[in-house]
Amino acid sequence: MDHATYVGRSETAEDRLDPRLVAGLAATLDLPTPEGDVPPLWHWMLFQDWRRPDGIGPDGHPKRGGFLPPVHDLPRRMWAGGRLEFGPSALRAEDRVTRRSTILSVKEKAGGSGRLVFVTVAHEIEGPRGPVLREEHDIVYRGAEGAAVKPAPAAPDFGATTTRSLVPDALMLFRYSALTGNGHRIHYDFPYVTGEEGYPGLVVHGPLQATLMAQAMLDAAPGMRLLRFAFRGARPAFAGNRLDVLARIEGEAARAETRDASGATCMAAEAVLG
Repeated sequence: MDHATYVGRSETAEDRLDPRLVAGLAATLDLPTPEGDVPPLWHWMLFQDWRRPDGIGPDGHPKRGGFLPPVHDLPRRMWAGGRLEFGPSALRAEDRVTRRSTILSVKEKAGGSGRLVFVTVAHEIEGPRGPVLREEHDIVYRGAEGAAVKPAPAAPDFGATTTRSLVPDALMLFRYSALTGNGHRIHYDFPYVTGEEGYPGLVVHGPLQATLMAQAMLDAAPGMRLLRFAFRGARPAFAGNRLDVLARIEGEAARAETRDASGATCMAAEAVLG
């Protein structure tokens, strides 16, 4: 199948930001429930795609096909990263929200683990007070051959001004999966993730790590807000292990990383504040 024929395909969805979701994510992240605007990247709790059992694939995702290109021959599907530009308004509990999604590109590449297919989807989200954000979401499909995770050296010091350490556990990953409607079994099913995918443990969500990095940036720059935020995955992080969230602020520029106990970078982000 020529997956490039999917480029330009669009769909529109509507949702409501339930206060229970806001309270649930705040509790999961060990934060007070926000009053008024919710923090950036909490919009990932919206537009959940729940299917009946016969509509679910073996990895816990909805079966291939529909809006996204199917890419049936590459069984592993992951969130590789993304880029966001934030509008003048933020989301609040009870908001009615509209999202228009468009497939921007489908590209095939060769990597160290074999053939890869990258799909980039643009999301434009608008709430009752106007535009909220524009996001480019990168999805990568890859085969099951090769090692699921390879050793990596400790990353060099980048002059972080703040560091937070935590140990994401199975409960945290389960709660984040439930709050975002993410059925991917690598985040909660230990026999599956170790036996079928070959990882040594439950995988910490990329979006969860991005949310932690965004919060670290804002904590280090009181009174400022995110205008642009970009993040990309480097290697998996695993539940039960220490995860360090490092951030550095230089004027209106911000940089952050998550690093595992060995000091290797798991995810990196850059942002513009205002």
